[in-house]
Amino acid sequence: MSNPVIHAFFLGRAIAEVVSEKFEDAFTNALSDLGKFDAEARENLRQFVEEIQVRADLAMERGIYTGTGSSSPAGPASEDLQEVIDDLRAEIARTRSELKNYRNQSV
Repeated sequence: MSNPVIHAFFLGRAIAEVVSEKFEDAFTNALSDLGKFDAEARENLRQFVEEIQVRADLAMERGIYTGTGSSSPAGPASEDLQEVIDDLRAEIARTRSELKNYRNQSV
């Protein structure tokens, strides 16, 4: 090709194709990562809710809830309830920390 204008045209076209492909790959990867994060977040939330349900069921089996219609248990059961609440708060704090660490790693 002796004509520099034609050479410049094809060079520009090739650059545009490569940039377009790179952008498409980056965009696809970003959407993929977002989808993975969403799926993992949903799974973590599902596991968290499941663990809460299991602990609540165990607490009910141990007799923390008196079942008399009142929502405030008395005596030793209230100490157990406070322990369960503290455990749940600690679990929430751990989950938030792990989620924060995950978000920082994926950025």
